[in-house]
Amino acid sequence: MTKHFLLAATALASLALGATAALADEAPKSWTSGITATGQIDAGITANTASPANRLNFGSLFTDKANTPLLNQAAATLSRTIDPKETGFDVGFKLQGMYGADARYTHFLGEFDRVTKAQNQFDIVEANVTLHLPYITEGGVDLKLGQFSTPMGAETIDPSTNAFYSHSYIFNFGLPFKQTGGYAALHLTPVVDLYLGADTGLNTSFGKTGDNNNSQSFMFGFGLNLLDGNLTVLALTHAGPETPTLTTRRAANFQRYLNDVVVIYKPTDKLTLTTELNYAKDEFARAEAWGIAQYAGYALTDTLTLNARAEVYRDGQGFFVGAFPGNMDFLNAEAGRPATVVGGTRTTYGEATFGVTYKPALTGPLTGLLVRPEVRIDSALNGTKPYNGGRDSKAVTLATDFILQF
Repeated sequence: MTKHFLLAATALASLALGATAALADEAPKSWTSGITATGQIDAGITANTASPANRLNFGSLFTDKANTPLLNQAAATLSRTIDPKETGFDVGFKLQGMYGADARYTHFLGEFDRVTKAQNQFDIVEANVTLHLPYITEGGVDLKLGQFSTPMGAETIDPSTNAFYSHSYIFNFGLPFKQTGGYAALHLTPVVDLYLGADTGLNTSFGKTGDNNNSQSFMFGFGLNLLDGNLTVLALTHAGPETPTLTTRRAANFQRYLNDVVVIYKPTDKLTLTTELNYAKDEFARAEAWGIAQYAGYALTDTLTLNARAEVYRDGQGFFVGAFPGNMDFLNAEAGRPATVVGGTRTTYGEATFGVTYKPALTGPLTGLLVRPEVRIDSALNGTKPYNGGRDSKAVTLATDFILQF
């Protein structure tokens, strides 16, 4: 770990320790009542109408296996969430592990990433502490320290928070999945939040096997809360060296910038519109990419929501978008080891996805069931042929998954 990262981490840790000491005197007796233990299983299948010989759905990671049933994840979570209306000291935490095919892409480098080469793998998704500190402003400061899923982007690793089984190009190729470090959210006013954090980089942890270039990264940005919460904006930038195998000194000369803006607008109680803008730049590869995605969700009934997503993603140098045929190829590519990567050349990708989320009322041990059928059309808008083993400029997939919650 570099000197700058140590300084940033020490500052955050010092603030956290001070808050913990004060919490010992001021924490409510019912603190433990907020601790919950939950589980979730997500499994599905994506049918590719072209039945590609390489069995890859190009442009997708978590749903990359064509015509193959997947156990995407079986996750267990122990957590305590901070009350967003809390005005005094409060502390929460989240411990989450999962087993399944999604773990091929979500590993922190250096953590359980070499235990097995099988399709289904084990992963620590989150291990962090959150703190609310009544300092600086009336709204105070929220801290998150440890290992966590990125706060950037419109979609998440947790499938139950997404409208679709498949993910956008922006989620797959334009953002971190997870981060190790910490960040603060200062509630400057009821309208404006400011974000600042430091971490080890994209999907990395610590040490020679955990950080692919032993260099620190930073995250910063702002959030807006407007129209009584019916309009929100989250604009975040992640910046730092991400090229594997470079020495610390050389890596510092080549930054990767990931910039993302998510705007969520609820014009009515039933309709939700989400717009995401993304721009990525890698100085070492001299590569740039940009994307825009528009989502619409309409709650037809209490149990049925209609969803649509339209996206354009431009990979100007063919650097960001790729497919990884082997179970270890994505990890090996991140770590700078030999890997098979199917590239997409210089392509402007387009995708349109239509689906529904069905969530029936349940009784018994299950607390939730989500069924998400979808139809997705991927296209190379500039005439290249990245799909179906390099044969086609278009791909059509039909998919569905089932999420059980308990």
